[in-house]
Amino acid sequence: MAEEWRRVVAALANPDMRLTWARLVLGADETDATAGLSPARRRKVLDGLRGAGLLDEASAPRSSVFAEALAAAPVAPQPTGPERFLRGGRIDRYPASQTERGELLALVAGRAFRVGEVLDEREVNERLASFHDDVAVLRRYLVDFGLLVRTRSGSSYALAED
Repeated sequence: MAEEWRRVVAALANPDMRLTWARLVLGADETDATAGLSPARRRKVLDGLRGAGLLDEASAPRSSVFAEALAAAPVAPQPTGPERFLRGGRIDRYPASQTERGELLALVAGRAFRVGEVLDEREVNERLASFHDDVAVLRRYLVDFGLLVRTRSGSSYALAED
């Protein structure tokens, strides 16, 4: 059933099948649901809806096909640790917990900077832009959490050494 959803979507993408199925769901009988279709087209539409699992053999709607398709769909593993605050490699929210926020920021710092690099603010901002739109806030968090150090003048930054 893992790929059954494709047949359901394909069937409902067809205007005649969609209209017929909708009419049947709303209580029309088979004749009224297929009104306006030639006998050959009527058979094809009903066979297509049955093949997709949307109708049973008596042409009664099977709404359970949606729950069945969802139940059969593979569930992607959910990220754990600081990765759960990233979507597509970008921060989608900051954790409320200071510990978790520190873990997230450490992850970002480890991906964006290398030990021994000294970068000006523009270079730091360019690297942080791939993680969040508000680079100033992200840069400030990295400094506040002691992961990024800056010169007294604030013109250069480097990854803090452990």
